[in-house]
Amino acid sequence: MAKKILVVDDEKLIVKGIKFAFDQDGYEVDCAYDGEEALKLAEANKYDTILLDVMLPGLDGMQVCQRIREFSDVPIIMLTAKGDDMDKILGFEYGADDYITKPFNILEVKARVKAIVRRAGKKASEGNDADTIKNKNSKYGDFEIDHDGKRVFLKGAEINLTSKEFDLLELLITNPNKVYSRESLLKTIWNSDFPGDVRTVDVHVRRLREKVEENPAAPKYVQTKWGVGYFFKQN
Repeated sequence: MAKKILVVDDEKLIVKGIKFAFDQDGYEVDCAYDGEEALKLAEANKYDTILLDVMLPGLDGMQVCQRIREFSDVPIIMLTAKGDDMDKILGFEYGADDYITKPFNILEVKARVKAIVRRAGKKASEGNDADTIKNKNSKYGDFEIDHDGKRVFLKGAEINLTSKEFDLLELLITNPNKVYSRESLLKTIWNSDFPGDVRTVDVHVRRLREKVEENPAAPKYVQTKWGVGYFFKQN
């Protein structure tokens, strides 16, 4: 079955170029030119990847990313202005999986999309075998994790996490008291071909704490070992 992607950018020549390149590789490509149109398509279709520009008329890319994360964990690659680190950091905060800076080489875009689709496919395949390793729902103190459904419950109440926040918590919680360096987390959660830096990890840990900790400034669960990294404290 052909892979399906959504390209969102208000610059029609960019959209046309990306669509042509992926059409040549046998992808099914949908296009949107503003945030509202992108949301409607994302709600109505199942995509393997979404390429999402930050600067859009109406709802901007950050808002669209955040809204999509309310109902889908589809991989989202943000298209950002060259050298605008704040866009990249904000994109991760709102649930983006990767970013590409403009102007870009279409070969880089294709490589990034193929890599992220490959990783998602590998993860799904591993998930199909997960029942032989884990129960669907596992208890970890105050937490209950549905590994297949990527859902987390804290003291019985579901916590709404992005895909990367879930992956981060799952890794830490299933390896209690093990300290992971930021570099190790970046490599494990985002994989070695991810172009970001360790600030990405810090942003996701901060967002995770805001969702699972009663007092994020004095965390009970996701803790820092200063100068080393992060760990999940098992009481």
